[in-house]
Amino acid sequence: MRLLLSGALLAVLAGAQDLPISGIAHGAFLVSDMDKARQFYTRLLGYEGAFALKDEQGNLRYTFLKINEDQYIELFPGLKPEQDRRMSHLALATPEIEKLHELLAGRGLAPGEVRQGRDGNRNFSVKDPDGMRLEFVEYQPGSGVRQTHGKLLGQTRISERLRHVGITVANLDAALAFYRDKLGFRETWRGGPSDNELRWVNMQIPGGDYVEFMLHTGAPTRGQLGSMLHMCLEVPDIQAAYRKLLARGLPAEDRFKPRVGRNQRWLLNLFDPDGSRTELMEPGPAK
Repeated sequence: MRLLLSGALLAVLAGAQDLPISGIAHGAFLVSDMDKARQFYTRLLGYEGAFALKDEQGNLRYTFLKINEDQYIELFPGLKPEQDRRMSHLALATPEIEKLHELLAGRGLAPGEVRQGRDGNRNFSVKDPDGMRLEFVEYQPGSGVRQTHGKLLGQTRISERLRHVGITVANLDAALAFYRDKLGFRETWRGGPSDNELRWVNMQIPGGDYVEFMLHTGAPTRGQLGSMLHMCLEVPDIQAAYRKLLARGLPAEDRFKPRVGRNQRWLLNLFDPDGSRTELMEPGPAK
């Protein structure tokens, strides 16, 4: 005898399951000059181009730079002078895209349809309360990502792991209702520039990486957005990473020097030619 489950019961069952999310797949940024961007991401940070896609006229649509077998940086050309937001989207990897889509729909979200991307992978998207597009991607055999398996993993890479991505959040309660209650992220740390000011909340993804909420009130300036919407690359030794950067042409200026952050970890900040921040950070507390 088959049991007919009500919509309400299905929603409860969907909410009780862990989501099949394995971590950050890529952070995607808009750039105004691809040659200048490559100088930063390839020459300074040491990441090689994995693959690129062009439109029917032969113009570049986007390019992927490889961090490790499962994580990439995606760069889009065509950033306009009046565009203040330079992060296009954040992609999270899943091993079971159909199941994930079903579970998110069961939790009251409205995910877009699962489709085959031009890069050969399957994906769908949802938007968070602040309008950030979250893309969920399942890597497919024969895709651009999988064709580079075992390649482009040289010693020039300043880091071998994309640890977190920072996103802007105007309403913390709304963000928690989305990321914690709907997606199953878990808060691991919160802090700010002083003990009396809350500006950052770290939310761990089921796969182990995390998203950093960059809290704000009012409309952030272009410069503030460039710092807030960032990616963080993990390095085992910040001083060794800094020496490599100096050897590759990083100016020996105070703003680039390593320091201990409010989270008690060694870190340093870099900015691409369009002002998007890349943070390098050690995994453990400073000694």
